[in-house]
This record gives sequence, C-alpha cells and structure tokens, in this order.
Amino acid sequence: MIVDDHEVVRRGIVTVISSHPRLEVVGEASTVAEANRRLPAIRPEVLVVDLQLPDGTGLDVMRRAREVEPEQTMLVLTSFDDDAAVRESRESGAAGLVLKSARSQEIVDAILAVHGGQSIWPAGHEREEPELSPSDGRIVELIGDGHSNREIAEQLGIAEKTVKNRITVILQTLGMQRRTQVVAMVAARRRAGWR
Repeated sequence: MIVDDHEVVRRGIVTVISSHPRLEVVGEASTVAEANRRLPAIRPEVLVVDLQLPDGTGLDVMRRAREVEPEQTMLVLTSFDDDAAVRESRESGAAGLVLKSARSQEIVDAILAVHGGQSIWPAGHEREEPELSPSDGRIVELIGDGHSNREIAEQLGIAEKTVKNRITVILQTLGMQRRTQVVAMVAARRRAGWR
C-alpha cells in the first residue's frame, strides 16, 4: 500500500512497483485519514509511506498501522534524510527509509528487502545496534519465543518483577514502546537468518 499526497509521485511509484513480477499495489491513500480508514481492510504486506501528508505525517499512519497489525512491515519514502526523519521513522517501527530521489530499481529493491526482514537506511544512518547485556539479550529472545514474564522469570531463575523491570529498560534501549515490537524485531531477525 502506498501513502503519498502527490498524485504524480504516487502514480509513478505504483507504476514502478506494478511492473515487478513479485509486487502488487493493493491500496493507495493520499492523507492520514484515508490511510487509517483503508488499512484495516487492506492489511498490506508492506506499507510504503511519505512523511509529509496534508493532515498529519507518515508517522501517524505508521503508528495506526502497528495498532491494526503489530508486525506490519513499513518503509518510508521521503524527500528528507535528516537525522530527525530517520530517528522518528525508526521509532515508529519503519524497517527503512528511501529517498524519493532514488532510482526506480532502488525503491523496488528496498521494498523487497524490508519484506524479507532486512532494514534499509540512507548512508551514514545505518543503525548501530543498541548494546544489550547478555542477560537482556536472552530476555529479548524469550520474548520472541512468546514467553510470558512469569515463564521468563522461571527459565532465568529470577523474580517476575525483575523481568518486568528489565523489559522496561530493554524497550527504552531499543527505542520501542511495546512488547509486540520486540516480537516483530526478533521475527524479522530470524527470517533474515541471524539472531
């Protein structure tokens, strides 16, 4: 699904994507309101969204998309590659950011890459993986396996309250708000073949 308020740009992106044998555009929107209304019915495998929209931002769309589908794969397509745009896109759960100045094939490659569990960021903005202690890394893996706080506590031999406190710290370190985002991150890593 493509969310962009410039019709000429949107049509161009749709044409590029539709010409690829593995890709199909299942929906379009030009505003936050339209995107939010259409997302629950469309549920795209990849959501491609512009940051600047007439009634809000692509960040609003991405947050709504994650409410509808916690593991929604999202790619930002924008004219801005400043630090704030990249940071806010990451914090909203995007798997990457591509500039509108990119060649058609680069946009297609980026969509296929994020669909495959990779992340794509402009040069100089590649994510430095946040440092988690080995025990916090183990908690992340157990969350990814679907374990409750109680089950994690039992496996690690620590108090359930300690697990809850560590998860709060882990979410802050990873720049995430919810446990479901950790699950999605672990799933994406595993699909990409690394732990």
